[in-house]
Amino acid sequence: MKIFIMRHGEAGYCATGDADRPLTELGKNESVSVLKQANDIQKISVDKVLVSPYLRAQETWREIADYIDTRSIETCDDITPYGKADRVFDYLMVLADIEKVNSFFLVSHLPLVGYLTSEFVREMTPPMFPTSGLICLDYMPETQRGELLWRLSPK
Repeated sequence: MKIFIMRHGEAGYCATGDADRPLTELGKNESVSVLKQANDIQKISVDKVLVSPYLRAQETWREIADYIDTRSIETCDDITPYGKADRVFDYLMVLADIEKVNSFFLVSHLPLVGYLTSEFVREMTPPMFPTSGLICLDYMPETQRGELLWRLSPK
């Protein structure tokens, strides 16, 4: 199972609350740059995309959507900054089982992205993600083992 986990692009601070912080122009440009780098490694095609409801994650998705082939997109309230990685992991496993989803792309936030990575790659310390950072994991549900395949940051 392939899992792509991306942290949203750089966001501004002028907003009525954390959930309403918009992307900066740099955040938009860096997010696209990372997806272009990723597509140089492999064309990204996934069964399901999950995006945080926070504005900066939604805007990141809108910027990168043309670079990802998918059959399903869902706004997921559980992948906000303080979502529970074990709950998100369990949710993805249920989707894999019930909906036969074999690949995911998530657009989320720190600290969740780091903790979620460690749910899939148990021996890995939760990594720090720069804004627009993206990782690709391979996870084998039958052995409950995951492997970090690659990691990208804005240039």
